[in-house]
Amino acid sequence: MRVVIAEDSALLRAGIARLLDDEGIEVAASLGDTADVLDTVRRTGPDIVILDVRMPPTFTDEGIRAAIEIQRNCPGTAVLLLSQYVEHTYAEELVRNARGGVGYLLKQRVGDFDEFLTALRRVRRGEMVLDSDIFRQFVGSPRQKSATDLLTPRECQVLELMATGLTNSGIVARLEISERAVEKHVTSILGKLQIPNSGENHRRVLAVIEYLRGAERLPGATQ
Repeated sequence: MRVVIAEDSALLRAGIARLLDDEGIEVAASLGDTADVLDTVRRTGPDIVILDVRMPPTFTDEGIRAAIEIQRNCPGTAVLLLSQYVEHTYAEELVRNARGGVGYLLKQRVGDFDEFLTALRRVRRGEMVLDSDIFRQFVGSPRQKSATDLLTPRECQVLELMATGLTNSGIVARLEISERAVEKHVTSILGKLQIPNSGENHRRVLAVIEYLRGAERLPGATQ
């Protein structure tokens, strides 16, 4: 696996590079901003790019913008975004514009390197991996009425696991319920959220986006 890292914190950038190197993962380039990230990706051809969401010069959404440009211009290149905080607007934008493997994790996950490495490999395989805290922070909190209010607690659990990239079989293993039960929950979720018929993977992504939209309406959600 070849990786490009774009992270403005020199310490974190060096730490991630060292951990990846110890696992035999090649770090093709390590950057402190996004100014040259697209050219670097084109030149080095990595499998995946790890980016901080907030990068110089404005420290707002440079990482998101770069991730979208990378996937638009370099098909097949996966992107994994790291953020200090749960930021629903950015997570939704990343999912909505996904053209391959995408991930959005809190930076604290790097501290659990096994978990981080698992997410990295799943994103490289083309899966979608979203940090579970995006959902857990808001489940059960008061919010404006939305389609997601129709979901049962179990359906919310299933949707959260869908967002982390788990397949039905993965959800079966995590919740210790039957595959038929998972299929029933997924069908119910898609119906309650009124997700139009299309490819199964696309419908699952649309369901996650709808949940993120609901989270954005919560008090204190990042705008």
